[in-house]
Amino acid sequence: MTIFNFYLFDRHGTCLYYSEWNRKKQLTMSKDEEFKLMYGMIFSIKSFASRLSPIDMKEGFQNFTTSKYKLHFFETPSGLKFVMNTDLSVGSMKDVLHQIFSSLYVEYIIKNPLCELDEPITSELFKNKLDEYIRALPQFSSKVVA
Repeated sequence: MTIFNFYLFDRHGTCLYYSEWNRKKQLTMSKDEEFKLMYGMIFSIKSFASRLSPIDMKEGFQNFTTSKYKLHFFETPSGLKFVMNTDLSVGSMKDVLHQIFSSLYVEYIIKNPLCELDEPITSELFKNKLDEYIRALPQFSSKVVA
């Protein structure tokens, strides 16, 4: 099991934070292009899932799986979007993404008077705590399965 990368978007689609751990394929596009592509895909999947769902989707979509990776998604009531890509063997990461929001983002960004909301995150404390949290997860492994 492994975690590839993590994105945090605001409600307007701006990538506030990005980190990667075990990503083996590097893209040929710029990071800004990748962020726009990811946000556009999340926006489209959310819309598609809510319109075609036969039941009321209180939580919206939480993840989707391709043949190569699994994308996990958590959205706060204020519109912050937490996105994590993992390998296929990883189960639901809903609780992990919620924990990143409630324990890390709230503690080290919201409660920090030096951090500007809706601006890219530059806090070294947040970066270090997130990295420490992710590396301690049982789903984290530095060995990537092909």
